[in-house]
This record gives sequence, C-alpha cells and structure tokens, in this order.
Amino acid sequence: MFRKYYKEGFSLNAVFPKVDRREFGFVSFEGQMVRHKGFQNLEEVRVFMQSFVPRDAYYSCAYYENPMAEMERKCWLGADLVFDIDADHIPTPCNKVHDEWICYNCGFAGRGITPKNCPVCNGEKFETSTWLCQDCLDAAKNEAIKLLDILRSDFGFSDKDIHVYFSGHRGYHVHIENELIQGLDSISRKEIVDYICGIGFDGKIGNSTGWHARIRKGLYRFLSKADKEDFIRMGLKRNIVKALLNNREKILMNLEHGEIWRSVKGVGLKTWGKIFDRCAQEEFVKIDTVVTADIHRLVRMPHTLHGKTGFKKVEFQISRMSDFDPFKEAIAFKKGTVKILAYNSPQFRIGEETFGPYKNVRVELPIAAALLLICKGKAEVYQENV
Repeated sequence: MFRKYYKEGFSLNAVFPKVDRREFGFVSFEGQMVRHKGFQNLEEVRVFMQSFVPRDAYYSCAYYENPMAEMERKCWLGADLVFDIDADHIPTPCNKVHDEWICYNCGFAGRGITPKNCPVCNGEKFETSTWLCQDCLDAAKNEAIKLLDILRSDFGFSDKDIHVYFSGHRGYHVHIENELIQGLDSISRKEIVDYICGIGFDGKIGNSTGWHARIRKGLYRFLSKADKEDFIRMGLKRNIVKALLNNREKILMNLEHGEIWRSVKGVGLKTWGKIFDRCAQEEFVKIDTVVTADIHRLVRMPHTLHGKTGFKKVEFQISRMSDFDPFKEAIAFKKGTVKILAYNSPQFRIGEETFGPYKNVRVELPIAAALLLICKGKAEVYQENV
C-alpha cells in the first residue's frame, strides 16, 4: 500500500528551501536506515522514493556544503529551528489505557508514558506499544497552540516564518525557517528550549515578566473553574480549600487588580505559591527538548507517510490550528477496502466513520483503517485459502 501511494498518489508540493543543501535519509521496510543522500531538487527526491519505496522518509533541518559526505566532512552551514510535540511526552489519562512499555533488560512492564530509566534495573531501552486517540491528539494540539503563542508573542516570529505540520502519528512539528536563527548553535537553541519549557523559571510572586502575565491568565482560568477535588489533589488542607471556594469571587476580582496574595484570610504565600506553580506547569510547553537543540537533526519529510500509522505528515495554516482534524486531513488512502485479521484493537475513527473494537476477528475495512491497524501491529492482511 505504501508502494501504491508513492507510485500513484505521491506529490512533493511542499516547499522547503535549499533542497540541494540538505541531507536526506530513508528507512526501508526491513528497518535499514539509508542516509547521507543528496538531491538537487524535489523532482529527484520524488523519483528516488518511487523506486526505493521507504517506510519512513526524512530530511535534515541543517544545511550543509556537502550533504552526501560523512558527518565530519559535511561542513555545517546552518539549520532551521524545529520543535517536536508528541503525545509520548504529555501525561494524559488515556496514556494508561492504551500505551504500554517493557524494559529490554529485565522485562519489567508498565503502562503510561515510558520512563527514562527502568524503575527495577535502571535500564534505558524499552519496547513500546502506543496508540493514538482523540484525547492524546487534543493534548498535543493544546501544547502546539501554546508554543505558537510564545513563538509569535515572545520571540516575534511572523506567520510566514512558521510552518506547522501534523506529524503523521501522535503530534505536531513546528519549523521556523528564518535566516536570523539558522546560525544558532546548540547552546543557543537550548536556551530557547529552557524558556519555552519554563526551565529555571523564577516563580517569585509579584514578578512582572511575560511568563508571569501568561501564568496569571492561566491562574484566573483555573480559579474560575476549580472545584474541591482540584485543590485537594494539590495537597491543600480542607479548611484552606473551603476558604478559597467561599471567597472565589473576591479572589478573582483582586486578581484582576494584582492583589490576590492578600485577598483571603488564612491563605498565605505558601498556598498561593503552590497554586501558582501548578498553573505555571500547565502553561509551560511540553516539547521534545532534544530535537530542538540538535543542529543536525533529521525530521520527517512533509507529505510522506508515517510508518506507524500510514497517515501523512501534512502542513496547514496556523489559523486552522484549532479545527484541524488529523483523522480526516492526514488520510492518504481514501478509496478501496482490504480484508484483515484484527488481533486486539480499541475503537477508533477514520473520517466520519468509527471502527472497532476488534479482538481476533476477520473484517473488511477501508484501506486507511486497515493500514492503521497493520502499522500498529494490531492486524495483518487476511488471505483466504486458495
């Protein structure tokens, strides 16, 4: 099916500058990585992909004098600024429902976000099984919206510099293509990461920086809607929770005038600090910090298929961020059906149709739905006995 897409329906109408200065890399269906490839234009890229038919296709955020050389001889010229937002890095309730991990070293298994180190043997390598649902994609979209606000408001990037993509899997990519930032080294990019993620943030009450203004807005939203359980989960005592709820209107009014910290008798700076920190964590953006700081990073090519879903990496306008629907607009195969043996699948949506759940059943599905299950290792093509 990937071959069908690259042979018949694939067009590289994406625009990214200096194709001849970028390194390209491709992963075969056997898992072999072919990299240090170079092309003079997008037509050469298209012709190569039609013959090679990769599972995944990448290009460098970096520009090189010699893209096809080994790393030490490429001669780095600069790099775009790239952000990767993935549900893998965002704690959501659905993580513990459909995401699993197993330590390669000791076999210990768990659910939810994969830890950096195994809690039993301290190992760092895991076998993972993830799924994409509406909840985790909505969480990733929310982080992308926060990131875009910071890039435009705090860093002053214009919309023409910013390119937003659905990754084809569980998140979004944001590329900044601007000559002013292409020469930044890894340390400078790490400083940008620290700012966006709130690393080293000075949380002193009363500070008037841009971050504090943003957090105050988040604080107002939280205090407007918070219930008893929201405060208890923060570790606040019940008498303090009662005081906060009974004085909600007064608190919100004082917050508008910047006097919240003295607004409720019995609620001191320590309590307000806990609430402020909680709201700060909600405002800080959850990105893959390694990707942004890496000046040699290979990133997925626009309009190519993601090997874990069969969906496309697609670009869309920033103005469409809130209503963009990956389950409709990233679908590569819109015609035809295929018979599969589905092992164990949760319910999911493709376009306007809902499928599943399935457990050890033979079913005929639209190609896009079948391909998602196959790519996720939850089904295989069913071949009847001849």
